[in-house]
Amino acid sequence: MIRWQDHLALPAMRSETHFGRTLRCFAARPGSLHAMFTLAAGREPAREAISFNGRRWTYAEATREIDRIAGGLASFGLQRGDRVVLFIGNCPEFVFVLFALQKIGAIAVPVGTREQGPGLAFIVNQCGATGIVFDDALAERIPDAATATGLRLRLPVGELAALAGDVPAAQVHEDDCACILYTSGTTGHPKGAMLTHFNIAHSVIHYQLALKLEAGDRAALAVPASHVTGLVALIAAIVHVGGTLVIVPEFKAADFVELAAREKISYSLMVPAMYQLCLLQPAFRSLDLSAWRVGGYGGAPMPVPTVEALAQAVPGLTLVNCYGSTETASPATIMPLGLSAVHSDSVGIAVPCADIRVIDEHGQPVAPGASGELLIGGPMVVPGYWDNPEATAKGFIDGCWRSGDLGSLDAQGLVRIFDRIKDMINRGGFKIYSVEVENVLMALPGVVEAAVVGHPCEVLGERVHAYLYAPRAALDADAVRSHCAARLADYKVPEQVVFVDHPLPRNANGKLLKRALRS
Repeated sequence: MIRWQDHLALPAMRSETHFGRTLRCFAARPGSLHAMFTLAAGREPAREAISFNGRRWTYAEATREIDRIAGGLASFGLQRGDRVVLFIGNCPEFVFVLFALQKIGAIAVPVGTREQGPGLAFIVNQCGATGIVFDDALAERIPDAATATGLRLRLPVGELAALAGDVPAAQVHEDDCACILYTSGTTGHPKGAMLTHFNIAHSVIHYQLALKLEAGDRAALAVPASHVTGLVALIAAIVHVGGTLVIVPEFKAADFVELAAREKISYSLMVPAMYQLCLLQPAFRSLDLSAWRVGGYGGAPMPVPTVEALAQAVPGLTLVNCYGSTETASPATIMPLGLSAVHSDSVGIAVPCADIRVIDEHGQPVAPGASGELLIGGPMVVPGYWDNPEATAKGFIDGCWRSGDLGSLDAQGLVRIFDRIKDMINRGGFKIYSVEVENVLMALPGVVEAAVVGHPCEVLGERVHAYLYAPRAALDADAVRSHCAARLADYKVPEQVVFVDHPLPRNANGKLLKRALRS
């Protein structure tokens, strides 16, 4: 059995009741997202808090920005409980506005800047937002008065500099909603997951413990700040330990590796394809990346060849598999440091406060190692979706979130993810997990992204189709099928292989759009 107590010193825990659930909780924790920042600023006000395009802010300087913006927002009539949309890209203003809203007790609603007008309008109306702060360049997408009748404040980022004043910090309860993050909405409209201060506090402590984060760490915010990974795993987690957030406005591999060396990045959390793209840069092996200590990656296991290549290029970098979602306020499992290479097919073990179970299609527990749907419980799991009782009732059972992921939990405590339930392919009665085939495809040299979907077939029900983004690979369909045939059962080998000359389609949250590939 792999246990956290064998790898690190766990803080005191106790049983508590929140949201009608009995949960295992950390006894000592920050009481709010605002408290995380003020605690860090109080400990070392002169420490660098934010770095962006050559500019730097200490915690004391960032505090002054936050206080000034909080006073300005309050002067517009915003108050505790109001929902305010952040339609802002990766920049310091995102962080300042986020914590300014927390100071006045408002609820931040970050939205990815790839969202278009209709989707943004739906979110504004669904959460009943009273205000929106947005990048100046995105002004044309902001809903007008006729489209969003409750939206009283439309504030461009360029006007933040004119705000002034200060207000006392609002009193909030840790079970209050701090942020609403809208899920991907792969079918129908997205749902607004309510991340409470309590949820976020437990997630950042999980990151602090499992990744051994501390004040000297410098985190690269290379994923969208509006996504749960950017918001919790990077912004909140690095603030919690009093470290430095290095903001990357847009991920471009060549620029990123130079920034990682120049800024002495020690912590990152990115998707596997981003590490793959870094490896393709000629400068990656010549730059000094010795400060890069821990590289987290999400969801699916990292291809073994990528792990080996990264180990050779950056010997001091430890790769860590982290699995989670918006509804789990980021991590549900993390692989203890140093074990990712040993258990390369696993996404780790349950984080210290989590409760993970696996059930069959009838809702019954399955045997250790058997496949079923993962249920995830714990203090980091959100209480539900904003103003959507039907979706909450459907998405949560017995105090746990229904992940929709097919996976297993073995006797060692290792969690494996096989597929999304809706993405499993049925070829002539044979069940095929797309993730298994994708992992084999990702082992091909030069493949940056791979996706496998089922296309309808009148005879077999579905046939396996593969889509590859491999900009520098000398591959053809026959070579891909031969590679797969040597490693997979014959019915799992892709019958159609499509090479694309651009990254695979993703939604505003960066999630792969398999429905677009199917169509």
